[in-house]
Amino acid sequence: MKSSRESRNLHLSVKALENILDSCKVELTQIDEVWPNLYIGNVAIAQDRSALQRMGITHVLNATHSKQGSLGNQSFYGKKIQYYGIAAEDSPEFDLSIYFKAAAQFIHKGLKKKDGKVLVHCILGMSRSASLVLAYLMLHHHLSLEDVIRKVIQTRAIYPNRSFLKQLLDLDTQLQSKLRMCRLL
Repeated sequence: MKSSRESRNLHLSVKALENILDSCKVELTQIDEVWPNLYIGNVAIAQDRSALQRMGITHVLNATHSKQGSLGNQSFYGKKIQYYGIAAEDSPEFDLSIYFKAAAQFIHKGLKKKDGKVLVHCILGMSRSASLVLAYLMLHHHLSLEDVIRKVIQTRAIYPNRSFLKQLLDLDTQLQSKLRMCRLL
């Protein structure tokens, strides 16, 4: 017999996720800590190296690598900050899911370092970067998509585009299936 949580996850839709996102009460800011030592921010804060150093940021994941208005590469950040760039488009046609595991691994390694603090950013810090952080929390903390969205919107206004929400739903379905299989074994 399915638990009510499993049943609810099977019936989640993009529209239901958008309704949860619409319930967010916080204002959009340059940067917010959404999980211990894990931050989502915009391009302005990501390009302020002195602010990042004051905050103790050790790793930057740029979801808009090489996009207009988004500077950033390893030489830009120097030796004190590890950099990883993904040239993601915030469009319905872009498959961000191919980067979920690599991005999650970069975030995970950064957070495992002594005093590691990770900034994940895109232009506004709402769609691409938020999607990558949600995927990380699902993959490495074994939380459902609904749970991670509810957690993140407590501290950050996010709004992944509909295509990214669908890709995250697909990931959630895969992870929930694996979890059910593990419980059966």
